[in-house]
Amino acid sequence: MNPARLVLVLVVLAALVWLATGLFGGKESTDLEPTAADVAFTEFRSSAQCQSCHAEVYEEWSRSQHADSWTGAEVRALSMEFANQDCIDCHAPAPIFQSGIGNRVQPRAVRQVQGVDCIACHVLPGGGVAGTIADERAACRPVVRAELASPEYCAACHNQHGTVDQWRATRFAADGVSCIDCHMPHRGGDPARGRSHVSPGGSDIELVRSAIELRGGPDGDGWYVEVENVGVGHAFPTDERSRAADLFWRPLVAEGEAPVAWQHLHRFRDPYRPEVDLPRTLLDAHEVRRVPVLSGPSDPHRHIAAPVGDPVRGPIEVALFYKRSPYYDDPAAPDPEREAWLVHRIELRP
Repeated sequence: MNPARLVLVLVVLAALVWLATGLFGGKESTDLEPTAADVAFTEFRSSAQCQSCHAEVYEEWSRSQHADSWTGAEVRALSMEFANQDCIDCHAPAPIFQSGIGNRVQPRAVRQVQGVDCIACHVLPGGGVAGTIADERAACRPVVRAELASPEYCAACHNQHGTVDQWRATRFAADGVSCIDCHMPHRGGDPARGRSHVSPGGSDIELVRSAIELRGGPDGDGWYVEVENVGVGHAFPTDERSRAADLFWRPLVAEGEAPVAWQHLHRFRDPYRPEVDLPRTLLDAHEVRRVPVLSGPSDPHRHIAAPVGDPVRGPIEVALFYKRSPYYDDPAAPDPEREAWLVHRIELRP
């Protein structure tokens, strides 16, 4: 055979053997060396890199307050467009594992627009990924880190206003009910589906309603109102000192008559640092707060002192409004329903 033709035949045979090995034999996929794409994927630069494999988680996160923690209009206003640089730590945090579990998280100067992103919560020092399931076949090669489920992990950001410390003093902590049980519930209640990353909290009015009870009854010649923290594993409200819950009352009017203005009754709030002369009036976990309904003027900043005024007689309605930010400067706002979330409303009749 012509030498040139022999070389050609050998090259063709070698190519066929190589192709057959690739199709029917060779190493298992778990033994393959990382490709250039694999290596590039471990260099996390954006949470968008997680989307192709974790589409459901990414979609949930994109609807969460975590994703909105840098761009939200509310936080931009409260931080004065982040001129208050203390806010950056928790609203654009460096990876929590990098700062150290239980330590205050450190700020980052990149990807700030992504807020509290996948990288902040899951990337390990050196570029690995922390998860709840180890899977070497996955592109990000996650390793199990139990700290992800611990309250100390959440404390890196959420204890700046004492929320995790508040939880530690509750029955929830004693019973082993932690942050993720309420704020990252299993999808559809099914552990096999993993935990939701929507992370509902103070921005979810239905969650707030389920955790707070409002009731009232006769108190001598007048009325009393009670607010009970039945389901929050910390104080209410918490985690931000511009938030407040306000109790209002007004007389019930006959059908067809225009309602009268609300009158302020009580405020639940944690004063901010400059407000050293104001009391802490948060509703602690498991606490029942009882307030008489009196006709005297209300001072929302001094309402822990003994209320003054005459008992309110006749039918009234009472409402608890929760306002994330800012709280009511004018406690006698004529129509707070237009400005705040209504948590509960009750009627008290003789």
